Amino acid sequence: MKMITAVLSIFRPVRFLVVAFTCALVLFSNAFPAFAIDSYQSSPQEGTTQLLDIQRKTDEAAKEPPKGLKEVQKESNKGLNEVQGAADIDKQKRPENTQSAKSVEEKANSFLDKITGK
Repeated sequence: MKMITAVLSIFRPVRFLVVAFTCALVLFSNAFPAFAIDSYQSSPQEGTTQLLDIQRKTDEAAKEPPKGLKEVQKESNKGLNEVQGAADIDKQKRPENTQSAKSVEEKANSFLDKITGK
């Protein structure tokens, strides 16, 4: 019994350090939650302009009779799809701009080759 109390008395300062570290971690995680604030900050008007254009097209489409296949294909060929058009086309991943990207199969094979030493 005396042995257990002696061991526990040794861990008392360690327990204090663990509690202090945990409190500091909670304090800093609440005080500085968003370190991503340094990333690109878009202005609210950027999204509004695109949304208003999409809303205008939606209102026009609702007033007209349904479009035929030829009209839909013509609109779709202008960009990503009929509704979105070419909005944010440079930000989206497509086969044309991801030629250097590896497929999941290639990544898995290279990982397995590293493990097996080939």
